[in-house]
Amino acid sequence: MTTIGLVVFGLVSLLALMSLLPPLAARLRLPYSVLLAVVGFILGAVVSLRPDQVIPSPMLHDIFDALGSVEISSEAFILIFLPTLLFEVALAIDVRRLIDDIAPVLTMAVVAVVICALTVGVALATASPFGLVACLLLGSIVATTDPAAVVGIFREVGVPKRLTTLVEGESLLNDAAAIALFTLLLEMQLSGGEGSIGGTIFRFLESFGGGALAGLILARAACALFPFLGGWPRAEITLTIALAYLSFVVPEHYFHVSGVVSCVTAGLVLGSTGKTRMSAHTFEQMEAVWSQLGFWANSLIFLLAAMFVPRIMEGTSLTEIGFILLVFLATLAARAITVFALLPLLTRAGLMQRINNRIKTVIVWGGLRGAVSLALALAVIENAAVPAPVRDFIATSVTGFVLMTLFINGITLRPLVNFFRLNRLNPVARGVRDRAKLMTLTDVAGELNDIARTEGVDREIADAALSGLEARLGVARARSHRGVELMADEMVKVGLTVAAAFEVERCFALLNGRIVDRRIAEMLLREAQHVREAVRASGRKGYIAAAERGLGFNPGIRFALWLQRRLRIERPLADALADRFEFLMMQRRVLSGLVPFSRDRLQPLIGEEAAAEIIGLTARRIEAVERSLLALKLQYPAYAAALQRQYLGRIARQRESAAYESLAANLVVSGEVERELKAELEQHWTGLDERCKLDPELSAVDLVGRVPIFRDLDIKRQQAIAHLLTPQLVLPDSVIVRRGEKGDAMYFVASGAVRVVVEPSVELGSGEFFGELALLTGHPRNADVVALGYCKLLALKARDFQRLLAQDAGLKARIEQVAQERLNVGERLSFG
Repeated sequence: MTTIGLVVFGLVSLLALMSLLPPLAARLRLPYSVLLAVVGFILGAVVSLRPDQVIPSPMLHDIFDALGSVEISSEAFILIFLPTLLFEVALAIDVRRLIDDIAPVLTMAVVAVVICALTVGVALATASPFGLVACLLLGSIVATTDPAAVVGIFREVGVPKRLTTLVEGESLLNDAAAIALFTLLLEMQLSGGEGSIGGTIFRFLESFGGGALAGLILARAACALFPFLGGWPRAEITLTIALAYLSFVVPEHYFHVSGVVSCVTAGLVLGSTGKTRMSAHTFEQMEAVWSQLGFWANSLIFLLAAMFVPRIMEGTSLTEIGFILLVFLATLAARAITVFALLPLLTRAGLMQRINNRIKTVIVWGGLRGAVSLALALAVIENAAVPAPVRDFIATSVTGFVLMTLFINGITLRPLVNFFRLNRLNPVARGVRDRAKLMTLTDVAGELNDIARTEGVDREIADAALSGLEARLGVARARSHRGVELMADEMVKVGLTVAAAFEVERCFALLNGRIVDRRIAEMLLREAQHVREAVRASGRKGYIAAAERGLGFNPGIRFALWLQRRLRIERPLADALADRFEFLMMQRRVLSGLVPFSRDRLQPLIGEEAAAEIIGLTARRIEAVERSLLALKLQYPAYAAALQRQYLGRIARQRESAAYESLAANLVVSGEVERELKAELEQHWTGLDERCKLDPELSAVDLVGRVPIFRDLDIKRQQAIAHLLTPQLVLPDSVIVRRGEKGDAMYFVASGAVRVVVEPSVELGSGEFFGELALLTGHPRNADVVALGYCKLLALKARDFQRLLAQDAGLKARIEQVAQERLNVGERLSFG
């Protein structure tokens, strides 16, 4: 067999072996990575012994030749497998959770890498004859962690999702930080230890930050291409694979920044935006493809790296075993310092939730090392510029240490979790479990009874089948009643968490049904995710606070207002108002589905009282959204009508398309007919997805014509006055003037209404004005004036005030008359 044939045969044999290992690991209750290491070690030993020389079998001989021919360099390990491993994990991480826990994640990833490298380096430099740089290099290699085992156990025993994200995020950024530090220390080792600490730190930060920026740019570029690839799922998925490798290679080789950090960043960006850039079906396909690629890469890199172990560990001395034990103890100590000393400081600073000591112990013990450490050690072994004693020292120490973490920590991790009873549900979770079971069994019993009756099943057989269900129902009812004592606040929090997750799913349903475009869907998803995280952190209070913040005006719309007022640029303001308009309409639709969901699905789980509380909170939130939407409708009724027409059109298109799909699925029409019907549908609704244009209606000339005291003037005079006035849109509840300020302008209300904050308060509507007294008297303003809704004002600056009065005696008389009337009735303090 040719060399290429042997390599292919060897890889295919390994793939066949890999397919048998996951079920075997489950039966043996071993972490998958531990079983991979064992099998790889055995394969390496068997290939070295070559038992086929004794057994005359051509096929067996070819198999051992094939396995022996599969030797991959460290560069191949890093370039072929590492991008896939990093990108697959990054895609699966909840970026919102990662951002919320960024302080502890960075502490566990970056700070912990430095602590581990220093602890191991100083310990080995003290106990061994090797220099500090070589020992620090070894410390950076063993600083990488493999979260597969601990994450798998965490998910199995129901550890809070936040802790799983912490461990996954730690490993993801930990690899990036450790490899960046490894690269710098290897350069120092090759240069004879030259270079300052400050310079090393600067290069580390430059590499890390530059990699993050490169990954962000490349991922954004890829996301911009997805709309052009819409309808071609294979092309979209292929682009994600290209992105993983390009984001790794391009920054590393052309810009000399961290390709690892770039690849991780690209995966995080794609994972956070992909759901809104791809169809739901395409995104599911992409996740499945990357899950398969991740499985192959993780399994192959472990097997191939473990096959080197027998050769590396051959002839290990007692001194080298002592170094291995020292590395093991030093890494445990470094991880304990990070978890037990630094994380509590973050908790006190309010940057993360408290973690009890049992979970901290599991996190410390779960710091397994794996294939990345072996690949980095292999890179040192293959580098002839590194002195041979240093190469042997690093190879033996790293390999022995990785085996210790896998065979000691990995095997004992599950018993440790059981010992601390972390696999037991808390009272609230048990209560929800019991009620979920009761609800499900009740539904199943009812459906089974209906099926038996409608399909003519013998009554005796049906009763026998139902009797087993009734027995289980009795147990479930008893358990459910025992859980009645659960705290109401806790059940409300559970219900709000489920409702928030349902809200996220409703947002995706609107996007996938093409009811809402991608931009608004992303706004809705951000809001829903903020609410979900607030509920997890603070329950009912967090829900209320997050809902109120969601209806506030973001910095984007305020910046657009600034542009309009200062530079007379209206387009950003029109876009921001249009986004808010559509966001509020779609949010009302999303929230409208929460009330029946809470009544029909949540109530059996959390009880009537807690469900009623959630329905009340949702109803109040809907009312607040409707008030905000009404304020916009009153100011822009034409745009509101256009949005409603577009919304109904999109609903009609979605329902008609779904009907055609149903006909095709039930074989009523053929695939060709379905495609023809859908093509006609798309042609009919051409232009439906184009954005409705909103006119902010802030033309000074048009607004001047709305003010009664200007309305009767001729058009030339109105235009002249318009040059002196500045149109402004004011947001609801905004303070237009403040008491005590120096008066620099007066204001004409062209549309909307304002409230003068006095006792009793005074409201001014369209056509009225305020702020003139401060300009006439020179006194400070004596009251706040607040917008009651969206208001269109015309501002007349102080420098133009006297000029306008001098040009128009009638206007001067009118303003002075109103001012005198206000002074006469004692309202001077109200309007100054």
